Amino acid sequence: MTTARPRAARMRGILTGSIALIALLVLVGQSVAIGAGQGELARVRAATDAFHDLAAAGDAGYGPFYVCTDENTGLGAMGQHYVRGDIVGDGEINPLTPEALVYQPMPGGGLRLVGVEYVVFKADWDAKHDSWPTIFGQNLKLVEAGNRYGLPDFYELHAWIWRPNPSGMFKDWNPSVTCRGNGDPA
Repeated sequence: MTTARPRAARMRGILTGSIALIALLVLVGQSVAIGAGQGELARVRAATDAFHDLAAAGDAGYGPFYVCTDENTGLGAMGQHYVRGDIVGDGEINPLTPEALVYQPMPGGGLRLVGVEYVVFKADWDAKHDSWPTIFGQNLKLVEAGNRYGLPDFYELHAWIWRPNPSGMFKDWNPSVTCRGNGDPA
């Protein structure tokens, strides 16, 4: 009987050590995944940093689209979009060249860059790819024809890289953004 207790204690120690090792490996894996995602988002910030200046966005081919989209249900706003129409229909998604820049109209005029949006027409994507479009590990959302923009079916994903979104980095609506400032050009 004296050998049973030390053996049970050893087994508990091995089991505890194994669980600790597994937990450590999971945490390391998560931090690597998070770090990789943050690194990719940092590259997008670097690629879009010049577009805090609206003239630079215009020079790069971005222009106002629709009106600043504000939701009255407390979800927040999507902001004023500046779109490069030439790449919306190319059937591709490039993280460093978002199809849309998202701005918040500011009191007293002007616009503040708050995020980006990736947009691709469904027909163009589906003609080139056999899978659902993803970016940053996120599936793009399908918006069907008959939408308020008058567009055919398209995939989209917002990324709030310049203004934190309490609802989540990739949610459409940002409660920290409003269209109530002056400067909505559309």
